[in-house]
Amino acid sequence: MIQRLAVSLRRRPAVAPLGAAVRCVSLASVNVTVPLNFWAGKRRTSQENCNKENVYEPATGRVLCHLEPCGAVDVNQAVKAAKSAFGHWSKMSGMERARIMIEAAHIIESRREEIAEMEVVNNGKSITEARLDVDSGRLCIEYYAGLASTLAGQHVQLPGGSFAYTRREPLGVCVGIGAWNYPFQIASWKSAPALACGNSMVFKPSPVTPVTAVMLAEIYAKAGAPEGLFNVVQGSQETGSLLCHHPDVAKVSFTGSVPTGKKIMEMASKGVKPVTLELGGKSPLLIFQDCDLENAVRGALMANFLSQGQVCSNGTRVFVQKNILPEFAEEIVKRTQAIEIGDPLLETTRMGALVSQPHLEKVLSFVDQAKKEGARVLCGGERFVPSDPRLKGGYYMTPCVLGDCTDEMTCVKEEIFGPVMSLLSFETEEEVLQRANSTTMGLAAGVFTRDVRRAHHVVEQIKAGSCFINNYNITPVEVPFGGFKMSGIGRENGQVTIEYYSQLKTVFVEMGDVDSLF
Repeated sequence: MIQRLAVSLRRRPAVAPLGAAVRCVSLASVNVTVPLNFWAGKRRTSQENCNKENVYEPATGRVLCHLEPCGAVDVNQAVKAAKSAFGHWSKMSGMERARIMIEAAHIIESRREEIAEMEVVNNGKSITEARLDVDSGRLCIEYYAGLASTLAGQHVQLPGGSFAYTRREPLGVCVGIGAWNYPFQIASWKSAPALACGNSMVFKPSPVTPVTAVMLAEIYAKAGAPEGLFNVVQGSQETGSLLCHHPDVAKVSFTGSVPTGKKIMEMASKGVKPVTLELGGKSPLLIFQDCDLENAVRGALMANFLSQGQVCSNGTRVFVQKNILPEFAEEIVKRTQAIEIGDPLLETTRMGALVSQPHLEKVLSFVDQAKKEGARVLCGGERFVPSDPRLKGGYYMTPCVLGDCTDEMTCVKEEIFGPVMSLLSFETEEEVLQRANSTTMGLAAGVFTRDVRRAHHVVEQIKAGSCFINNYNITPVEVPFGGFKMSGIGRENGQVTIEYYSQLKTVFVEMGDVDSLF
């Protein structure tokens, strides 16, 4: 998911991006030795005797650092710090909170390259995409800083001079649980609306990508946030369970898979805690024969190969109207084969490494299964070994386009979460709408057509929360993002998200005497 490229370029000075000659880090050279947990204003080592877990550099396959999972004692301390900070932060005016958030955004901008490089080292995506992710996080914080001072209730005049009013109040300590595909961006997207509303947060990154969320915690602290306002605890399922069950946690926001989202919803329900769930997808992309073919090809590439295909909203079921399928497939294959794979810190690289060895093997197994079920590999779908000897152990594969796909195939029904595009043919609008909606998920969808009436009719019929007309995977922070059906509950970004991080209190004021029945 990206901001519009034009927005990012307009915001930055007109200079060339930092290249290898001035780069702060290089692959196989970074060793993270500082603690990755953060609460009460500084980095912390775990106080419990937990086994450390290896964290890998996807581009090389080497161990980057060791993760200390947080147990009950650590989680209690982090939540306690957040609860203490909430008492002060929630009493500040919106303008006061906004000033600190804006300062945090300024620090992010000044450290853009450093954060992006660490995102590449820990996640494997290209430096070009990592910069845009950092920009998206910064813009989100700026956006909600602007909304912080606008939070207001409603005045309702009642008979006899009496009246009622509503107050929008913060929830308390919120928990954010992030995914490994957009580590810094997700931490920003969850924390920004929470803090703007007056909440504090304990954030748990994915144990696969633990590094950059702690950088965000340090940035908030440097910007002047109270100690404990934004805390980071590392760990896997056990740590997440401790957070969801904690009695002092008021809300849980999770980004990740559908099965894990169900478990989090169940755990939160024990305390009747509200949840925001941004889960998986198997999104359709509809290409009609009257489309601008060049834009449709570009859109399909953006819908499938950003972040090595590891994007929840990806439009991996590409339905192409029968008359233009041969031409479309030919162009898609040509462009896909031209994608530069390799060192993600190089400016020319457009596809880096997948996030882990097990995930790479899982994605490749989907390609093998597709072939067994009758799909035809038009290009890619194989393990890739870069020529650079440092990258021999990295988790690379060639982006894959599958032809001759049918709706019953595993590659069409299940979320692969890798660089695998499935091409399907259709003839009529009615037919493709029925097939597009034939899924338990509904995160996103897209349509390419020159017919504006058709475009709006199609997105009206599509059962998905985030729809695109003649574009794909554009996520400006000003508009809500989220899904229908099993793709989630609630929204991230946009004004509406304020409602998911606050609660409404109604106050009745009697200006006369009590009219009692007793």
